[in-house]
Amino acid sequence: MLPVIVVLFLGYVSYGSSLQLPGIMHVDRNWFVTSRDPVGTVVTRVQPESAGGARVRYGLETSGPPAPFTIDSETGIVTVNDTLIDKENQSYSLWVTADDGSIPQRLEVLAMVTDRSGQRPKLPRPPFDLPNYPNIPDLSSLHQLTKFTRTTQRTTKATSESNEEITVPETTPFTTKKPDDKIEKTTDKVEKLGQEENKNNTKIQETPIGSDVSLTIIPLIAIGGLVVIVAAVIIFVCKKNGSKGSKSKKDDMLSEETTISKEDPPDEWEFPRHRLKIFNILGEGAFGQVWRAQAIDIDGQKGEQTVAVKTLKENASEKEKSDLLQELIVMKNLGTHPNVVRLIGCCTEKEPTLVIMEYVSLGKLQQFLRESRAGRHYGNTHAGSLFLTSRDLTHFAFQVARGMDFLSCKGIIHRDLAARNVLITEERTCKVADFGLARDVAGTHVYERKSDGRLPIRWMAPESLYDDIFSVKSDIWSFGVLLWEIVTLGSTPYPGLSAGDVMRKVRDGHRLEKPEHCRRELYNIMYYCWEAEPTSRPDFKEVVAMLERLLCTEMDYIELERFPDHSYYNVQNLEGEKV
Repeated sequence: MLPVIVVLFLGYVSYGSSLQLPGIMHVDRNWFVTSRDPVGTVVTRVQPESAGGARVRYGLETSGPPAPFTIDSETGIVTVNDTLIDKENQSYSLWVTADDGSIPQRLEVLAMVTDRSGQRPKLPRPPFDLPNYPNIPDLSSLHQLTKFTRTTQRTTKATSESNEEITVPETTPFTTKKPDDKIEKTTDKVEKLGQEENKNNTKIQETPIGSDVSLTIIPLIAIGGLVVIVAAVIIFVCKKNGSKGSKSKKDDMLSEETTISKEDPPDEWEFPRHRLKIFNILGEGAFGQVWRAQAIDIDGQKGEQTVAVKTLKENASEKEKSDLLQELIVMKNLGTHPNVVRLIGCCTEKEPTLVIMEYVSLGKLQQFLRESRAGRHYGNTHAGSLFLTSRDLTHFAFQVARGMDFLSCKGIIHRDLAARNVLITEERTCKVADFGLARDVAGTHVYERKSDGRLPIRWMAPESLYDDIFSVKSDIWSFGVLLWEIVTLGSTPYPGLSAGDVMRKVRDGHRLEKPEHCRRELYNIMYYCWEAEPTSRPDFKEVVAMLERLLCTEMDYIELERFPDHSYYNVQNLEGEKV
């Protein structure tokens, strides 16, 4: 490395008189734009020093992916030339080049695209006239600082020998304060010292391009400084390699291109909000809503696809927002199962948060069961599509048990298992949904509730009602209540009792009674799920096996012809309860 520097040094001394020095270029080293800035937004402007009247051509280079910026080769104005919506929180390592026909310059800069809360530094207006460019940053103070700095650099030798201090104001490209009179006087003093030092009475001033003094002194100082810097780097690298002899050669190499900030990996679930077309509402609660929508090019498929989009109403509290984000986290880690509703994507970069799920055409199992009561009377004549058999209902329970077995194996407790949170397709496939209260307890297997809110009291186990303890075994209790819902075609559990009465009766050992049209074999599975001691309850694998055995027989365990029409009724909007 040192021999190369020496050769360059000697060559420059020999032929320096025939070369023309390049103009000095100044540009912000850090550029900031926001993802909302439109194409054409001005980012910054390269500030040239005098180049002896030579025409300067500007350029912008990158060694990485294409950057959404361009530079005007004539004016040096940098603008946005591509949309930034999908480039949020990305950074680009770029090089600004300037060529006035002599020695090209190349400066590295970092361009960063911030999120919607980011702010680009605001600079005062420039002293020069520009064509109609919006929000152009002003570099007037930088121009003044640059001029002062050049004068100080040219008189470095005189300053060091005079042992007088020169104070340079701490000014950044964003400072609007001008140099005061004290600095101007100091500059004049330095100029005088330089003139007295020069034995040939050569005046040290801003030398025009092409003069012999500029072509010899300034390059010598620059190259001498470069030699010192390169030597220091070489010594540092040698020491570092000596202390890390066990490291590979690749780790010891110095890269010319450095990354200033490390980007977080993109979220594979994030979907562009503008590619969603929202249509009609599918369902809503006190704070949440589910909409039918069309998504363009989602889930690896080209074209439009019908999806369900879950979001919150404007009156939702921070607790509801937190629950929706928790639901999203749980669904991202689930994987796929035919009896669990599938996450397709999400939009979380700004409010409102959107959770995009597969569209399940027939909606909630609870409503489907209630509407099937009419079909039970008219059979295939008037409501054939809703006509259900005993085997259909038993198969519904079997599918939900399979979905819950999958969740429990993943370490997930649902905490809100009920017929209203199970969806059904046109092929009559049941899918467990609504993970707003679900929690990942893979490590502890138990979740202790610490916040208040509407609770599904009629589906909750005693330890959940009184001790705020939730586990797979409390989900088993809820499944027993859901099985009772299926048998009674969507009736509300504990009919005629208030929430307080339900809590007391459950604590005292009271259980839902066996429906008259339900055979003992099926009711025994429900009752098995309602054991007071959690450890005595089955797990979901056992429930799946028990229901599978019932499906393998030809017997009807739910005698729908004996369904008592007026013995069960639906209770809605109970205060403080989720029903």
